[in-house]
Amino acid sequence: MHSEWTSKINAAVSGANAEHVAAEVGDDTIFVASEKILDVCKYLYSAEGMEFNVLQVVTGTDYEDRIEVSYVLASFINNLELILKVKLPKASKDATPELESVCSVWKAANFLERETYDMVGVIFKNHPDLRRLLCPQDWEGWPLRKDYVVQKVYAGMEVNPAHKINTADIYFGEKLKSSAADPKKFSYSWKKPEFYPEGAQTSSTTEGE
Repeated sequence: MHSEWTSKINAAVSGANAEHVAAEVGDDTIFVASEKILDVCKYLYSAEGMEFNVLQVVTGTDYEDRIEVSYVLASFINNLELILKVKLPKASKDATPELESVCSVWKAANFLERETYDMVGVIFKNHPDLRRLLCPQDWEGWPLRKDYVVQKVYAGMEVNPAHKINTADIYFGEKLKSSAADPKKFSYSWKKPEFYPEGAQTSSTTEGE
């Protein structure tokens, strides 16, 4: 079915470059060109036999070399579900991940895109009200990016007081990172050494061993 949908998308939307990716575990995915996301979504919403009339999820994932935005679509008319994805370049001082908003197709996209913007920093162009959803409007950074580091103080308050940090969890994360084939794939930047209470790192290590 996904192969058929992929062929139909490519026939209907010029430049969509739709690609069916079979999953070893879980659901298959269709990737499309990021600049064609709005056109593809309009097609999937209205195409006979598909009619994906419900947007269930929009979320972003930060990989080492890219950011992926995923859309989980459903057709309550035809009892279908589809995971649609796009790849965006990593954010840098010279580039910001951007996508066209799909709010004009599904009203539910409004808050879903705002959350993805808030957590991952993806700019949804032509969104009617692109503001942070969970963090304060003046919060620094994007919490679900691998390079995110929590600011130490916000509005005069200490963000991560030492006595509230789970030191056992910190130790476990460090142990995983040190034994990983590629330590760069581990990210828990809020657990910085400066947040250890006095002597906690030593005591956690002793308990863990």
